[in-house]
Amino acid sequence: MQGKKEYQEKLFNNFQLSVRVPEHNFYRRLKDVLHLDFLYRETKGYYGSSGQKSIDPVVFFKLCLVGYLENVTSDRKLIEHCNMRLDILYFLGYDIDEELPWHSTISRTRGLFPESVFEGVFTRVFELCVSAGMVSGHTQAIDSAPVKANASMDSLELKVPEADLESHLREVRHISKRDKDRPLRQAKGNKADKDQQTLSATAKELQAIKSRNTKWAKDQDQRPGSGNKGSRYTSNNTHYSPTDPDARISVKPGKARKLNYQSQLT
Repeated sequence: MQGKKEYQEKLFNNFQLSVRVPEHNFYRRLKDVLHLDFLYRETKGYYGSSGQKSIDPVVFFKLCLVGYLENVTSDRKLIEHCNMRLDILYFLGYDIDEELPWHSTISRTRGLFPESVFEGVFTRVFELCVSAGMVSGHTQAIDSAPVKANASMDSLELKVPEADLESHLREVRHISKRDKDRPLRQAKGNKADKDQQTLSATAKELQAIKSRNTKWAKDQDQRPGSGNKGSRYTSNNTHYSPTDPDARISVKPGKARKLNYQSQLT
């Protein structure tokens, strides 16, 4: 006999998340081993003694962890996602009839804590992973990737030697057709320290750069290995970004030179 499911919403329900979430569920197992009670002590100094109660710091950091594990970068989407998942609600300590914090509360709380608090949470979680046997010390993997910097190649400045700066610059620098036609964009303020502004290239490297610039003088408007206009030969030994000193010049075969951050993960 064919069945047909009729949905009739009940006025009262007897429902327990602990019964509905299976024992082998990832977030249930994580809830049993992840203890973040130390956060109450670590974050107490960042709250006042009066006013409305803010979000529980343990709940906040668990939400951050869920966002990372579920690959959700928007706070608004994160709250919507958590509301639809029984196992995540159980992990956070919320029942199905409890309202999760507003997404704006997540954003404000993220700006409340300094970087040291986040590093402390990472260190404690890492120690828990080690004690649980999830991390061992026999293998270490290192990976790196260039991250695009928020700085323009047009704002690059030449590094200068400590002695006889201007004369040395005029001797080494090659003025290309692009430099003559359009002046370089000048930075409003120089954020680089003295070491970053000081020339680090050896005499041999400077001679090699000068030779390359001379060789490319006729087609200086093209980036080496690409079809983009407005290129100069640049090097981290001879140039730096005054607007973003952390940025570094990087290049891949067949690609244009760009300012990137050096991101490494171990």
